[in-house]
Parts: sequence; structure tokens; C-alpha cells
Amino acid sequence: MGFNPTLTRNLLVIVTVWGGAFLAALWVSLVFWTYRDMRARGRDPLAPILAALVVAVLSLPGLLVYLILRPSRTLDEEYQRTLEEEALLQAVEEAARCPGCGRRVKDNWLVCPHCHTKLKKVCHHCGKLMELSWNICPYCGTPAPGVRKEGGTLDDALQTLSQAKEE
Repeated sequence: MGFNPTLTRNLLVIVTVWGGAFLAALWVSLVFWTYRDMRARGRDPLAPILAALVVAVLSLPGLLVYLILRPSRTLDEEYQRTLEEEALLQAVEEAARCPGCGRRVKDNWLVCPHCHTKLKKVCHHCGKLMELSWNICPYCGTPAPGVRKEGGTLDDALQTLSQAKEE
């Protein structure tokens, strides 16, 4: 089998056509990718068109220029970051504060160490901390002292009084 110049030329043409088609497809896909990427990163309607034109005219060097100059975050990432910041700020703002002086206090403090305002009360039955506005302990169900019991009768009240006097 000898050297066939026609076959070689045909193979070279086929490889060149396939290579050219590949490069053309790569070029078109880079232009579309740049357009879509810039749309996701900015609100300006002209910016994606200009970015796609830079890549269309300069090809790979244009893509490098775009990658250097493009915004670092997408609009969605910026939105998520803003939500996270707001959640952190809200958590800081929701920290317990003393009603007297406005300083931050811890949840397990009975009294503000700065202005001595009473912050919580102790359940007389189980000893756990209760909010000042609570009339019943959520841990053991015991009513706070001095709170009227619902559905109580006069006999129950007198019996409680007599027990308290005996002690």
C-alpha cells in the first residue's frame, strides 16, 4: 500500500473542518455563557451585552478579561448574604435586655447587676426561674403565690389558709 496524497488531503480537510467546528462551537458557547453569567451577577441590562461582545470580539483573551472584571458574587449569593446578615443582627437585637437600664442580661439572672431591677422570679415549689408576668410555673404547674385559682371554692381557700397557719 503506497502513499495516497488524495486520502491524506481528504483526512486533513476532515480534521480541519471538525477542529474548526469545535472551535466555533466553543466560541459561541463562551459568548452565551458570559452573557448568562453576567445576567446572574448584575442588574444593569447593558452589562451582559457588553461582556458578551468583549468575549465575542477577543475570544479567549476576552474571557480572561471578563473573568478578572466580573463581580465576585451572583445576585442570589448577595441576597443570601444579606439574609444571613439580617438574621445575625436580629439575633443580636433579640438578646435579653434589662427593662430598667436597657443593658444586655443573661436569661438565668434574677436581678440586673447594673441597676438591680428584678428580672425573674423563682417558683416557690420547684425552684426554677419564671418570667415576672407568669402566674403559673410552666415546669411544675404550681400557681404563683397570691394568684387566684380558677374554679376554686371558699372551702379550698379556707383549707389553704388553715394549712398555712399550722405551718
